[in-house]
Amino acid sequence: MAAQHDRYISPFSTRYASDEMQYIFSDDNKFRTWRRLWVALARAEMHEGLTNITPEMVAELEAHTDDINYDVAAAREKLVRHDVMSHVYAYGQQCPKAAGIIHLGATSCYVGDNTDILVMREGLELVHKKLIGVLAKLGSFAMEYKDMPCMAYTHCQPAQPTTVGKRATLWANELVMDLGEIEHRLATLELRGIKGTTGTQASFMELFGGDTEKIDAVNAAIAKEMGFAPGAVIPVSGQTYSRKVDAFILNALAGIAQSCMKFATDVRLLANFKEMEEPFEKNQIGSSAMPYKRNPMRCERICALSRYLMVDVLNPSFTAGTQWFERTLDDSANKRVAMAEGFLAADAILNIMLNVTDGLVVYPKVVRSRLMAELPFMASENIMMRAVEKGGNRQELHERLREHAVAAGKTVKEQGLPNDMAARIAADPAFGLTEAEIEAQLVPENFVGRAPQQTEDFYKQVLQPIFDANPDALAQHAALDV
Repeated sequence: MAAQHDRYISPFSTRYASDEMQYIFSDDNKFRTWRRLWVALARAEMHEGLTNITPEMVAELEAHTDDINYDVAAAREKLVRHDVMSHVYAYGQQCPKAAGIIHLGATSCYVGDNTDILVMREGLELVHKKLIGVLAKLGSFAMEYKDMPCMAYTHCQPAQPTTVGKRATLWANELVMDLGEIEHRLATLELRGIKGTTGTQASFMELFGGDTEKIDAVNAAIAKEMGFAPGAVIPVSGQTYSRKVDAFILNALAGIAQSCMKFATDVRLLANFKEMEEPFEKNQIGSSAMPYKRNPMRCERICALSRYLMVDVLNPSFTAGTQWFERTLDDSANKRVAMAEGFLAADAILNIMLNVTDGLVVYPKVVRSRLMAELPFMASENIMMRAVEKGGNRQELHERLREHAVAAGKTVKEQGLPNDMAARIAADPAFGLTEAEIEAQLVPENFVGRAPQQTEDFYKQVLQPIFDANPDALAQHAALDV
C-alpha cells in the first residue's frame, strides 16, 4: 500500500516537478512525520515523569514509524471520517503495548500543523539548493560574456550599450534577493509544539498537574528531536499556528517566480532579436506548421508556471485573513492544495531554469551587428566633441547631428537600408571629419562603462560567498532534462 502514497499527485507532478519535491509533499512523508511526532511526544512526556509511559512503549512506537499499515488506516477513516484518529488507531494496531498512550494530551493540530512546518522546511531547503544551482550557472555565463558589448534597452528601445554578462548579473541579482528571503523564512520558522485544543495547553496542565516547567520542557524536547532549536516553538497560538506563516512562505516562493519570469521573458525577446536563445536540440520541432520555427518553449513554460505561482499567493493570504477566533476549518482543504502546489510549481520552475541556464546560446555576430546598427546615434556626442576640437561650433553641430540622425533613421525605417549616419557626417564639411575618423569613434567596447568590472565585482563579492557557504548545493544540481 505504501507505494500508493509515495508521490503527491499534481498537474506539475506528471513532468516538471522533481521526484524529491513530490515525495516531500506525499502522503507517505506526511504520515511518517506524524508517527515521528507521536514518538517525540511520548518520549518527552515519559522523560517529564508520566509513569504510564514506559521505555518499552516508546521503543515499540519507534519500531513502526515507517511501516505504515495504510489499509487499516483507510478502512478506519471510512468508518469514523477522521484522518488523525484513523492513523492513531492504525498505529495502535501495530503497537498494542503503546496503543493507549499515542497522541496523549494532543489535538489533531499537534501532528497536522507541526508536520506542515516540517514538510515546508524540507521544501524550502530543496528550493534553496536549486536556487544556488541556477545562480552558479548564471554566474558562469556572466563571467564568460562579461566583456561582450550588446545593445541595452529601456522601454524596449535601444539605449546605452551594456555587456551580455552584465545583463546576466541583473537576472542573478534578483535571484540572490529571493535566496535571502528563503533563508530568512528558514531561519525564522518555528514549530507549533504542544498547544492543546485552543492554544491554552489546558490538557497538558491536567497531565502534569499544573507544572508549567514540565510543559515547556516537553515543547523543547519535541523541537530538538524534530531538528529545531529547543526554543524554536511559537510563543502563542490558537488551535493552529498563524496562517500568516503560509502566506510569508508562499510569497517568498512567488518572488522566485517573479525573477524567473523576468529572466525567461528577456530570453524570449532576445530570441526574437536572434541574439540569444534557450537550448534547442538537434531534432527538436518548433512548430507543426512552420518547420523553420525555434519557439522558446522552455522559457514560455517558466513564464506560464510563474504566473500560476504568483496568483497562488492569494490563497494563503485569504486564509490568514479569514481565520475566525482560535481557528476555522475552511482553511484546511485550500491550504493542503495551495501550499503543496506552490512548492511544486517553484520546484518545476527551478528545474527548467537549471536546464535553460546550463545551455544558453549566444550569437556574437548578431549581437554585434544589432549594436553597430544603433551605435552611430549613440556616438553622436563623441563625434561632436571631436569636431569641436577641430574648430566646429558645438551648438551648430548639435543641430546638424539631430538632422542627420532623423535622416538616417528614415533611411533605416522607410527604406530598410543600413544606418548611414556616419557617411552623412563625413560628407558634411561642418564637421571636418573623415569617415575613418568617425569610424574610430564607433568602438562598442568604449560605450559599456564599467559593465565588465561590475560583473566581476558582482561575482566575487556577491555570488562567490554564496557558493563558498553552500558547496553541497553546487554539487547536487546539474542541468536537468526537461
